[in-house]
Amino acid sequence: MAAGTWTTQNKVRPGVYVNFKSEPQVAGALGERGIVSLPLLLSWGEPNKIISLEAGEDTFVKLGYLIGDAKLLLVREALKRAKTLLLYRLNTGTKAAVTTGNLTVTAKWGGLRGNDVAMLIQENIDDGTKFDVTTLLDGAEVDQQTVLNIAGLVANNWVVFSGTGALAETAGAPLVGGADGTITNQAYADYLAAVEIFDFNTIALPSTDEALKATFVAFCQRLRNTEGKKIQVVLENYPTADYEGVISVKNGVILSNGTTLTAAQATAWVAGATAGAQVNESLTYQAYDGAVDVAPRYINTQIIAALQAGEFVFTANDNRAVVEQDINTLTTLSLEKGKQFAKNRVIRVLDAINNDFVRIFSDFYIGQVSNNVDGRNLLKTQCVKYMETLQGMDAVQNFDSQTDVTIQAGNELDSVYIEAYTQPVDSIEKIYVKVQVR
Repeated sequence: MAAGTWTTQNKVRPGVYVNFKSEPQVAGALGERGIVSLPLLLSWGEPNKIISLEAGEDTFVKLGYLIGDAKLLLVREALKRAKTLLLYRLNTGTKAAVTTGNLTVTAKWGGLRGNDVAMLIQENIDDGTKFDVTTLLDGAEVDQQTVLNIAGLVANNWVVFSGTGALAETAGAPLVGGADGTITNQAYADYLAAVEIFDFNTIALPSTDEALKATFVAFCQRLRNTEGKKIQVVLENYPTADYEGVISVKNGVILSNGTTLTAAQATAWVAGATAGAQVNESLTYQAYDGAVDVAPRYINTQIIAALQAGEFVFTANDNRAVVEQDINTLTTLSLEKGKQFAKNRVIRVLDAINNDFVRIFSDFYIGQVSNNVDGRNLLKTQCVKYMETLQGMDAVQNFDSQTDVTIQAGNELDSVYIEAYTQPVDSIEKIYVKVQVR
């Protein structure tokens, strides 16, 4: 299904092509949000593949640790606001292993977590011809099998078995040699190729690498402008992107347990919160979940300068870390992209219109409805109904069903030209009060 923006009505592929422009000034149902994606170096889990995690899901088997473990810090931060995390393990690592007698036991996945696995082999108390083979993780049983010999063993969530012949008892043979390994920038490129085919709202890049940031910006621009897939990317300290699809996090936060998150690490929460925010919701002055301070703090003039540069800043407020303003990096304004495009609440509305129009038109109209007066009226009714839904939830305002959507035949027999006007609603952010004392 082709999508994207258009300059002239010269597209070849059937599809939906949507442009957004500010009005020149003087001088279906809404799709769900809440899907964030994150590439990470991890100590356990299947590498080089998108792993889907739902908020509240048990992470123990998939990632080797409970969600509260320090190893899953950024997974936890992303899922504080998002409903789904598309996680990608960047590193393959080295698998831990141990050989005891004729049996070789190898960790299912590479990484340091494999070193926490041990094997306990004991004679079965009820049948002396058999053995109980127990897999231990941090000393706790995670699997047990009763078998005659090595051939009877089957792989479990933690280890695979190899070898032939009889088993021999062991009081506990720990796996060794597991390592996380390193990652290259190519691993991030592989991640972008893997995640592109999924539906998601935001990506976080918890890295300070400038080359990677540029790569992620280019990826975002291609998806938004060419593929018609309206997503946002969250980076640390990259306001030079100057683009509505990129959010630049300037500083980090201090959590209630004393953990200090850098700006790069805080991208996980910002991406999750941005993905989870609805089209009628702003993150301005919302508190970072579980944070009690910011790191570093900035004075008033520094905060103003950061906002003017298009930076997403956390400020300290009553033992909390709050979002100063829910903005993206767009600072170069034009008639086509005015000041409102720098506000993420507005972008969420516009992105929803794009993504929902693509979905609705693809599912119910393209190739199914005749391009005549009746068919175009049906299409207009759908557009009006959708815009009225947005207005009903305070996502847009002042919508006029009679004048704000027009549909006419396009330049070719199979094309339709739609022109729509929308005025997204922003949140109250500045309150000016005059008090007269008598």
